[in-house]
Amino acid sequence: MTIPMIIRVEDKIKNRLSCLARAEGKTTSQVIRELIDHYVEDRDITGYIDDLWSRIRKKITSRGFGQKDIPGIVRQVRSSKN
Repeated sequence: MTIPMIIRVEDKIKNRLSCLARAEGKTTSQVIRELIDHYVEDRDITGYIDDLWSRIRKKITSRGFGQKDIPGIVRQVRSSKN
């Protein structure tokens, strides 16, 4: 579900944005939604953490380890850091 959002920009910027969006075959609303999506995605730590866990899982499983091995791996890494 989308809801309207009102923003204020200078006329010059609005006109330039409209021209650039049209050149890409998009509406200004589409461009602004994409920019907001990218902004939130770049700053939302949840996505970063999920990606990090995914990479860790892939690395562990590619080395032949399973879920039961993870506590030992974590202990080993933590003890090597001290």
